[in-house]
Amino acid sequence: MHLKTLQADVLRISDIYAAEHGIERSGDWALLKVQEELGELVAEHLRMSGRARGAADADKLGDEAADVLGMLLIYCDRAGIDLEAAMQRKWLHWLEARPGD
Repeated sequence: MHLKTLQADVLRISDIYAAEHGIERSGDWALLKVQEELGELVAEHLRMSGRARGAADADKLGDEAADVLGMLLIYCDRAGIDLEAAMQRKWLHWLEARPGD
């Protein structure tokens, strides 16, 4: 799975979902959704670690992580961020500096 392909698929799904449910996606919508989904991931993490009420569910934890990633991909598209280039610049350059590690 390539990041740009995943992002394109997520954007298509978001468009379909918004149209079917009448969701208005204003300028800051994607960033607010990133925060909302991160909160849901934290809540599930707390359940998994026994620090919140409710049954722990590893699949739900993964689903919430997927929601965070999906919304981050949408946010980056709307903000004009080339996430692949940013990852290269911020993280992956470390592998080029240490090819044997």
